[in-house]
Amino acid sequence: MDMSTPFHTVIMGLRDFLKECFSGFWDYETPKVMVVKNRTLGVIYRAVQFLVITYFIWYVFISQKAYQDTETHPDSSIYTLMKGTAIHGDDILDTVEYASPSEGGDVISTLLRREFTYDQKQGTCAEYYNVQNANCTKDTDCIEGEVDFDGHGRRTGKCVQYYNQTFKTCEIQSWCPIEEHAVVREPPLVEAINFTVFIRNYIHFPKFKVLRGNIEDSLDRRRSKKYLNKCHYNEETDPYCPNFRLGYIASHARETFSELCRTGGVIGVFINWDCNLDLDPSYCKPTYSFRRLDVRKDDDNSGYYYRFAKYYSKNGMESRTLIKAYGIRLDIIVHGHCTIICDWIMLTFIDKNEVYSERKFDEVIKEPEDLIPTDLAHTELSYMGSFGSNHSDLSDGVPL
Repeated sequence: MDMSTPFHTVIMGLRDFLKECFSGFWDYETPKVMVVKNRTLGVIYRAVQFLVITYFIWYVFISQKAYQDTETHPDSSIYTLMKGTAIHGDDILDTVEYASPSEGGDVISTLLRREFTYDQKQGTCAEYYNVQNANCTKDTDCIEGEVDFDGHGRRTGKCVQYYNQTFKTCEIQSWCPIEEHAVVREPPLVEAINFTVFIRNYIHFPKFKVLRGNIEDSLDRRRSKKYLNKCHYNEETDPYCPNFRLGYIASHARETFSELCRTGGVIGVFINWDCNLDLDPSYCKPTYSFRRLDVRKDDDNSGYYYRFAKYYSKNGMESRTLIKAYGIRLDIIVHGHCTIICDWIMLTFIDKNEVYSERKFDEVIKEPEDLIPTDLAHTELSYMGSFGSNHSDLSDGVPL
């Protein structure tokens, strides 16, 4: 048996296949659309179209807003500065005295009321009577070296008279006298209601390379400086003024300023940027809201205060004045959301001229045997009944 005959047949078949593929590669093919006047088929077709359109309009466009590209994690920079001068008794207080820090970032606090414990020295004195196990009648009630972390120091093992009182408490080694016994409370700084905090905020959307600020940049330098020195923020008249009165912040946080002077408090200043970059840049401006952040249900833990001391030397011994300061702490919190319409939707709605060939659309009302060749009518219409379209070769092509 000659093995070359099957091999020759395979080679020739492969050659014919490759030749046909190469020849067909250069052919131009375009779909031929035929319109069928059939009520049942038309109802089904329009129902499917309606479902698809409803899906895109309701879910994609309205619910998911897929036609927009968004960015919700912008970069933000905050600079704060407290302004104002107050007369408190015989003292003149400026920002160094009542603001901490006098200029800073996203957190700044202002002092509203102070409590002083003067002339404290390292030594021994009676523990505060409200500290657990501090009350005693004899020395054995006090354990030497014991430290109560809710107290003021280390116990010496002695039971001593509580200052000028008739009862006794355990003696401690600490800064004496203790704060609860010798504290001097001064009146609140009521003038602080007119203090202003300057908040400068820049926000950057790196995805779209957009930078915005809460200070209007259309003014020249001289006019801008003059405006910023005298303006106060108002949502309607001065939306680009970054100066906020403490009284304005407290009232919009639904807080009483006199109560804040008594206990202090933490207030959040929320800066929200909701920008549509398809509109004019003037529409991309921040909105502000204010809310009390610390818990007010627990009086012992609510409010805001901190302690610091001023040290000095008296008669060769180190001494200090302990100051407990109540105030308002402002936490500046920035949220940003940026949207821009997608390129594909813009390209979709660009005006363009479409050129269609009349030969691409045939209207079929019935199957007249005298107008369509028998073999073509049977083949194409049966294919239409199954799939709804047909492809055929057009030797002269169709301009697109």
